[in-house]
Amino acid sequence: MTTWLDAFVPAFGLLLLGALLRAWLLREEAVWAGMERLVFWVLLPALLVAAISAVPLLELPVGGMAVAIWGGLAVGTLASLWLARGLGHGHAATTSVLQGGIRFNTMLAFAVATGLWGERALALGGVSAALIVPAVQVVITVGFVAGGGGRLKLLPMLKGLLLNPLLLACLAGFAVSALGGLPAGVRPLLSVLGQAAVAVGLLCVGAALSVRVLASGAATLGATTLLKLVLVPAATLLLARLIGLDPVATGLAVIFMAMPTATTAYVQARAMGGDAPLMAALITWQHVAAVLTLPLWGLLLGGG
Repeated sequence: MTTWLDAFVPAFGLLLLGALLRAWLLREEAVWAGMERLVFWVLLPALLVAAISAVPLLELPVGGMAVAIWGGLAVGTLASLWLARGLGHGHAATTSVLQGGIRFNTMLAFAVATGLWGERALALGGVSAALIVPAVQVVITVGFVAGGGGRLKLLPMLKGLLLNPLLLACLAGFAVSALGGLPAGVRPLLSVLGQAAVAVGLLCVGAALSVRVLASGAATLGATTLLKLVLVPAATLLLARLIGLDPVATGLAVIFMAMPTATTAYVQARAMGGDAPLMAALITWQHVAAVLTLPLWGLLLGGG
């Protein structure tokens, strides 16, 4: 119980604080827009570089985890696009459904994984994050720049990928890992900035919450939540079992894929032209539902 309280109470507390700050203290739109840009362009990239650069890629079962994770992401991507199309959503809303279907809350994933498997989860958790984040960013960036009508525009797509700070941060993290890690002093600096990304990102989401949006679109919110918290991790578990991945690596891959969507997905929706109110509602719905689903996944996977 303590693990779940420690994981979720801070997240929901920051969401509530963001809503209160927007209502009573920081009412100016420009304040929140500046905070969102700070998270997207500086704080979250720092978090990704710090996490991925510390992963010892050659010593861990990266290949098997890649099969399970990328297979689960493929299922989530196709199901998200099918769902958005079936519900008649336009391009902006489709990108938010896509983010809701395949992104994950990094910091919550590490908190839950270490609670279930202890310190041994850190390295495999780093592998999971390193496999998920670049793949997700490529898919999402393509989704954003593809435009309405489903026609893929090559030059805007390449520009979007090359200028995406999250994807660039992942590539930088891999390069630094291959070179032996970050130099002394730099990793603590990036880690501090990464911690700020989580807090400031949650405040921004809380500030953007709309009662009207939360109370409407139940079909989209419910179906996307079910897709992300049940279907995608189930597909990942099936693939991991089929290829014979060891239990701890399987557990880490599935737990990371079972996370609610990233709180910073709202910031990216705002920055790249998605449906930000829908994204904020999806983030909230999924975090509420994850209070129930994550303990069930933990029991199924035998963490502890």
